[in-house]
Amino acid sequence: MNRIVLAFRCFFNILFQGTLSPGVLTALHLPRRDAASAKQAFAPAPAAPTAKPSDGALQILGILQRDSRLVDFLMEDIASYSDDQVGAAVRELHDQCRDSLARYVGLQPVIDGVEGAFTKVPSTDPNVVKFVGNVPAKPPSGGTLRHKGWRAAKVDLPALAAKQDAAIIAPAEIEIE
Repeated sequence: MNRIVLAFRCFFNILFQGTLSPGVLTALHLPRRDAASAKQAFAPAPAAPTAKPSDGALQILGILQRDSRLVDFLMEDIASYSDDQVGAAVRELHDQCRDSLARYVGLQPVIDGVEGAFTKVPSTDPNVVKFVGNVPAKPPSGGTLRHKGWRAAKVDLPALAAKQDAAIIAPAEIEIE
């Protein structure tokens, strides 16, 4: 009979007080906790970091830095180098960047045509085709193709680690001797 009475006491303690009374805790042989530890025990888990729109751009920049040192090259003052030195550096940088980009992003031309030839406009969407030159008020049906444009057919970036900060393009390197 004591168990039934104890069960009712527990029920009404929780219902009206939100916690078990000290007498009920003693009857159940449970240790009493202070309010701070109770809040910690029932605190919700921190929310997982949400991906920001800039994370993918920063991630691809980090990949280009890792594979070809693109950011290092762009941040370097190249005024003191000769054209031959810059050209030699750019040739290798170009190959490394192209390989890295092809590994993670599949690029296709927006218009697959010959630059310099007359081309029909496939879409009037301003995101797809940009008219340049002497453009009339009403968009024309075609013109000379000056640039094919690029579209991402696929993007296959590796997942960021849970605690990885996408804003870190490349970590600092410290050599230990």
